Amino acid sequence: MLEAQQNAPMFRSKNQNNQLVSLADYAGEKNIVLYFYPKDDTPGCTIEANDFTALADDFAALDTVVIGVSKDSCASHVDFINKFGLKVELLADTSGELCESYGVWREREKNGVKSMAIMRSTFVIDKQGVLVYVNNAVNPEGHAQEVLDFVKNLSNPEQQASEDSVD
Repeated sequence: MLEAQQNAPMFRSKNQNNQLVSLADYAGEKNIVLYFYPKDDTPGCTIEANDFTALADDFAALDTVVIGVSKDSCASHVDFINKFGLKVELLADTSGELCESYGVWREREKNGVKSMAIMRSTFVIDKQGVLVYVNNAVNPEGHAQEVLDFVKNLSNPEQQASEDSVD
């Protein structure tokens, strides 16, 4: 299991436009919200993608890019983006390498049947490539706002320090 304060595992995967995207692309310039979700165009995944889209400008104002990851194909991602007008980049981890390196490809049991699936998880990676937020038990409802609040504090450590001292 990955934990905060570890270096983020390197990643390189194709996005919805069939272009390679890697952790190195953002080094020193952007924070990354890397969220893993089970499948395009399913109820919880749609809530999460729509909520991140609604806050996309707020994340951008904080030098933060939001990237979703599933094992769906680039074509599936394009359809998902077009159907809902999504403003997040989606990586097609068709090989499962990225899911494996972040430890989100897990066995689950549903209705007594065991199978492998992506565990809905979110990681925030700072500009230095360090994991600063790890959540392996994401509830899609309100999650994007919770992550935005975290990134706001990350971007303004002085405010965070003064808020901490008030408590």
